[in-house]
Amino acid sequence: MTTFLINLVQLLIFPGLLFCVVFGVLLAGIDRKLVARMQRRVGPPILQPWYDFVKCCGKETIIPRYAKRAIFIGAPYVGLAGLIVIALFIPVSTYGSAFSAGADLVVILYLLTVAGVALIVGAATSGSPFAGVGLSREMVAMISYELPFVLVLLAVGRVAGTGTAIGCTFSLGTIAAFQAANGPLIAHWSLIPAAIAMLLVIPCEVGSHPFDIAEAETEICEGALTEYSGSPLGVFRLSHYIKMYIMTALFCAMFLGGITTGIAGVVGIVVDVIIFLVLCGVVSFLCMTIPHAICARLRVEQIFKFYWTIVAGLAAVSLIMVWVGL
Repeated sequence: MTTFLINLVQLLIFPGLLFCVVFGVLLAGIDRKLVARMQRRVGPPILQPWYDFVKCCGKETIIPRYAKRAIFIGAPYVGLAGLIVIALFIPVSTYGSAFSAGADLVVILYLLTVAGVALIVGAATSGSPFAGVGLSREMVAMISYELPFVLVLLAVGRVAGTGTAIGCTFSLGTIAAFQAANGPLIAHWSLIPAAIAMLLVIPCEVGSHPFDIAEAETEICEGALTEYSGSPLGVFRLSHYIKMYIMTALFCAMFLGGITTGIAGVVGIVVDVIIFLVLCGVVSFLCMTIPHAICARLRVEQIFKFYWTIVAGLAAVSLIMVWVGL
């Protein structure tokens, strides 16, 4: 019974649903506020994303005439559930993670795909031609960033799993332990190209500007979310905020682990978690806020070319260097 209650608290409070929602909403609100300031605008309140979510939940949910009702309504909740499970695998500084497996990174990669597929399936069952254009763009984006993302995971796993039987690891726990003993992996010079590639993957994975081709509200009427309203639309928006936290936290766990105060006890864990969240905010500013403020939205073919040449090239360079022992 005690184990069940602990797992329930981890799922619903920390590091699960409540923690992800609170910090994800803050990241989204700070991002919008900073972008506005950088463009000499006042901008919305920092809690505006939360107000938007609550407002959506209070509105009527309209189901399109030709939509597959059960799939149309269920898709956003499936995507949200997948993201919450991902949060349980990410070690939050010295606190560690709620769940662990021998191949955490493989599970995370799969669940991130589930979240993207949930958006695609929901749009496909709406019966809207605008949603059809949006889902096709989402598919192109997923194909674009998956290759460099996998190459980054392989490079990191190779360095952190040098002493393992197979010479590579996909366990975030092992990666965290390696960094605790040897320092952050971003200090490993052969992984710097992989870290840059990961920073470029994050905004496309999240669907942040200038890679928000699936939404493109100025072009195709909100794209994949055209027919969504009410609480399902709110859940999709909330999933977007949570994914902002998850991707930045994943970067910190993979490249910035081992940065702690060294203070023992509960106080040390709390301080280390705060440092971890500050690092997440810095990563979010670098890879989402700055491009959001200064870059125009890319076209579909530009995104595909960019990720399969420049970003994949950076990740491949790191992978080659770590596997040949440079």
